[in-house]
Amino acid sequence: MAHAAAVAVPQLLRSTTGISPICSAFLQLRHTASCYCTMNGTMKSKRKTDHLERTANNFRQEVISSAKVCGIINESETVKRLRLAVTNKDFTFKAGQWVDFFIPGVAVVGGFSICSSPTLLEQEGVLELAVKCTTHPPAHWIHTQCTLDSEVALRVGGDFFFNPQRDDSSVNLVLVAGGVGINPLFSILLHVADLYRNQDSKESGYKMGTAKLYYSAKNTDELLFQKNILGLMNTFPGKIACSFHVTQQSSQVCEKLQPHITERRISSTDLEKHLSKETLWYICGPPPMIESISKQLESLGVSTACIFFEKWW
Repeated sequence: MAHAAAVAVPQLLRSTTGISPICSAFLQLRHTASCYCTMNGTMKSKRKTDHLERTANNFRQEVISSAKVCGIINESETVKRLRLAVTNKDFTFKAGQWVDFFIPGVAVVGGFSICSSPTLLEQEGVLELAVKCTTHPPAHWIHTQCTLDSEVALRVGGDFFFNPQRDDSSVNLVLVAGGVGINPLFSILLHVADLYRNQDSKESGYKMGTAKLYYSAKNTDELLFQKNILGLMNTFPGKIACSFHVTQQSSQVCEKLQPHITERRISSTDLEKHLSKETLWYICGPPPMIESISKQLESLGVSTACIFFEKWW
C-alpha cells in the first residue's frame, strides 16, 4: 500500500529553467501561512514559521504550473471554493495533498489542501480548493480580489495522502475531520468513490473496503460539502457513511441532515466501532483535535503505523 509513503525530498527551491515566467517569479516568495502537516511523528513546535520553512521536509513535486481561476462559489458564509484550470499536463497530485499557491503581486505563498479528486484533474484538467476567509494575505486575496480568469501558479506537496495501488489488499478507511480540515479528507473520499466506480471494471485491479467519515464543526452552516457527502452516501450505501458532529448548534437542524447529526464531539465510543487490522485512520483538523483523536486511537490499541494526520493552524 502506497498510502502516505516516505519519499525522497527534493530541494525546496529549484532551477527555474523551462518553466513559465509567472511560475519562475514566484519561486523565491516566502510567507507566514497558518498551516503545517506531519505524518505519524512527533507534534511540531507551535511557533509560527514560514510555510516553506515549516514544510521543507515534506515532499514537493518539481512541476510548477500556472493555473487560471475558472469557477468561484461560496461554499459557506466564510469559505470560497475555487475551481482552477491547470495548464501543465505533467501536473499531478494524490488525494490528500496540498499546493503551494503563488499569487502575482502577493509576497506571501499560500498553502491549501486540494479538495477535489485526482480523477477530476485527469479528465478535465481542473482541481478545486476551499479556502476560509482570514487576514492571511493569500486567503484575503481569494476572498477580496480573486475573480474569474485570475492567474496563479501551483506546486503540489505533502506526505499525507491515500494512494492505493493495483492488487493491494483491501482496506477500510476512517476519516476524522475538524472544521476546514475536511478538505484533504473530502479529496480522499471522492477518490474512494472513484475506486468504487472502477471496481466494476474487470481490468481495474483495485480493491476497496468501506469508508466512514466523522466530520465535526461548530454548527451545520460550517459543514462544508454536506450536499456532496450526502450524495456519495446515497450513491454508495453500505460503502460510504458519514456522521456529522456539531458542538455549538443553536438553530434547528434541517430534515435532510437530522439522521446524520450528533450534537457532541467525536468520542472513543464512535471510533472503537471501526477497530480492525484492515483499517487505516486519517485525521485532519485543529492541533488539539488531532492530539485528542490520536491519543484515543492509541489507547484503543490502534498501531501508530495505521494513523495518519495533518494539522492546520
